[in-house]
Amino acid sequence: MDLMGMMGKLKETQQKIEDTKKRLDTVLIDEQSTDGLLKVTLTANRSIKSITIDDSLLEDKEQLEDYMILVLNKAIEKATKVNEAELDAVAKMDMPMIPGMDNLFK
Repeated sequence: MDLMGMMGKLKETQQKIEDTKKRLDTVLIDEQSTDGLLKVTLTANRSIKSITIDDSLLEDKEQLEDYMILVLNKAIEKATKVNEAELDAVAKMDMPMIPGMDNLFK
């Protein structure tokens, strides 16, 4: 592939990555505490969309904080995995193979 062809392919891949990022704003990740008292929803781009807190958690600030940390961290971890998998798939599928850079997306 010539240099101009590679540059065109890179621009095309960049656009596909941007389109994928926009689509990931519509992919929702739900997570909840094991007892269901706290629920969060975020996008695959890790933007919080909703938090639902059972009234019983409002009585103990420290317990609520612990729940928030645990559930949000689990949700962010899930969203990150989805995000990375989607973006990696686009990059691997569309990136031209430049000599010496074949290990970049492994």
